Amino acid sequence: MIRFAKAHAYGNDFLYVQQPAVAGAPLDRLAREMCDRHTGIGADGLIVYTPTPQGAAMRLFNADGSRAEVSGNGVRALGALLGRDVNRDPLHLTIDTEGGTKRLTRLGREGNQQTFRAAMGLPTNLHRAQIAAGGETIDGVVLNIGNPQLIVLGPLPDDERFQRIGSALEHHARFPEGTNIEFVHVETPSRLRIRIVCVARRSGRVRRGGAVCGRHRAGRVPARGVGGGQRLPDGVGRGPLRRGMAADAAALAGDVCRTQIRA
Repeated sequence: MIRFAKAHAYGNDFLYVQQPAVAGAPLDRLAREMCDRHTGIGADGLIVYTPTPQGAAMRLFNADGSRAEVSGNGVRALGALLGRDVNRDPLHLTIDTEGGTKRLTRLGREGNQQTFRAAMGLPTNLHRAQIAAGGETIDGVVLNIGNPQLIVLGPLPDDERFQRIGSALEHHARFPEGTNIEFVHVETPSRLRIRIVCVARRSGRVRRGGAVCGRHRAGRVPARGVGGGQRLPDGVGRGPLRRGMAADAAALAGDVCRTQIRA
């Protein structure tokens, strides 16, 4: 029997198990079994974690069993899980991931919904790039925050352009191992609207880039220090990248039998 919890941030859902409960188990196979939405519990990924005095250390497996460095939503949802029974705010947590150390600050909660600000760290390899993709030239910003990102600034694309450009960038020679793609529109100096493609990237047997591969997300997030025109918030390139998003945690069945998952 394996005790687990399920949590999500922005609908990006993960299963969480503590490391001692799965010691010696083939975690790639376990992730495929547990994350299958027809024969298992169902989730975008499996996070195996170990609590620490400051928070937790975690490893992330995609639903197909491949490894991922980090997922911002997975980190925030883990924070919500760790903070379920902690009533003081602000709550500060440190999460060690294979994409580096991430720091969370809980700003508030309403029932199971907890709002965290995530310090994802300083971006590296930050530069602008013009990329021919999908029959047009994309003016993008390339960076890495533990996993690779391409930010496309401007009005959000409609569904046809989103699929066309997203597919072209997914297989683009500029990104042989893949990259996550964010379309970002600055609505006001304090608000961004985003639409996200998370693309798996491979390096040997390791699939990187997060656990929402092949999907898209759309929503609004707060921006900090955005001036006129379409440019990055001041927090990008000038200090740690911080995101404030709601992360809901909901524990499901207390235990699961692996033989039942395989059935």
